[in-house]
Amino acid sequence: MEVLFHNVRELVALAEHENKLISEIMIEQEMLITERTREEIMKQMTRNLTVMEEAVERGLKGVHSVTGLTGGDAVLLQKYIATGKSLAGDLLLDAVSKAVATNEVNAAMGTICATPTAGSAGVVPGTLFAVKNKLKPTKEQMIRYLFTSGAFGFVVANNASISGAAGGCQAEVGSAAAMAAAAIVEMAGGTPQQSADAFSISLKNMLGLVCDPVAGLVEVPCVKRNAMGAANAIVAADMALAGVTSRIPTDEVIDAMYRIGRTMPSALRETGQGGLAATPTGRALEAKIFGGAVLQSE
Repeated sequence: MEVLFHNVRELVALAEHENKLISEIMIEQEMLITERTREEIMKQMTRNLTVMEEAVERGLKGVHSVTGLTGGDAVLLQKYIATGKSLAGDLLLDAVSKAVATNEVNAAMGTICATPTAGSAGVVPGTLFAVKNKLKPTKEQMIRYLFTSGAFGFVVANNASISGAAGGCQAEVGSAAAMAAAAIVEMAGGTPQQSADAFSISLKNMLGLVCDPVAGLVEVPCVKRNAMGAANAIVAADMALAGVTSRIPTDEVIDAMYRIGRTMPSALRETGQGGLAATPTGRALEAKIFGGAVLQSE
């Protein structure tokens, strides 16, 4: 497959050499790969943005899953923000609440946009619609936010993994947080290299994160991991914008994640056989949901 870039080093070099935004390089790559026009590609991403916004809005009104394991936390967070007593700050908690809102909608079988997966779908939109209030982006800049996220996600998907079953939650929420961090930097006016540094800083802090869904469902601890992924993304973006760099190059961080995922035992890769899923409470919840049909641990 003919592509403009295969890794982050090539992506950043191309953006710097041509004096273009990373989002623009990704748009051009999509045009090359799919053989569609810019207008068609922008239209599709606009639809994705609409789906994300609708999911956030629905979640903030309050939704609950059929199992009863998740729901209502996004509302609680917004009420807490309104008290003015938050310790983390309104923007960060707003991102957290909107990430949770999206994943609560997913758990309630609502429509979301996988970014990069359904289980990690809250981080990118959660951060986008929170920083929107601070940065006041145009509609095109919001769409570009998704292309920047997609550029880094493209590299991860093709050089490592975005699958919890293959690489643990580091590959899902870890990748999503790093993608969001890179996109925040571009929207805030940072350089392509700063986007790469933000990606690296964010992903490094989520290496080794296991995938251990209780009862095998994308609810516990998945929803709250999206919350932490959103917070991680914002802090990593701030660090990069402040001039903090990653000592380990981005592509090496991605490779490290891939190698960690390959050595991770299967019980910690979406099988529901280890970690939180294997705790007494985790097993009890599984038995309650599935009527006593409990998965056996290895």
